[in-house]
Amino acid sequence: MALSHDADLLQAALYGYQMEKEKIEAKIRELQAQLKGKRAPAPAVKHANKPGGRRQMSDAARARIAAAQRKRWAEFHKKRAAAQAGD
Repeated sequence: MALSHDADLLQAALYGYQMEKEKIEAKIRELQAQLKGKRAPAPAVKHANKPGGRRQMSDAARARIAAAQRKRWAEFHKKRAAAQAGD
């Protein structure tokens, strides 16, 4: 548990530093362009998806997960009711 938590924290920190680096590089390009009397070129988008971000889930996948969870809860409640009836 601690190792995955540490890895998640490090991944988030890395992402944050990368974003800061990109902001700083954009400012540097802007300043260099001003010194040369030009406008700064628009930076290329490097991160289309956020690393470590949530993935989009289809409606069908969501429905399958919900059905599986309902099935688990039904089984849990069935066992619980049987245990209470046996007391």
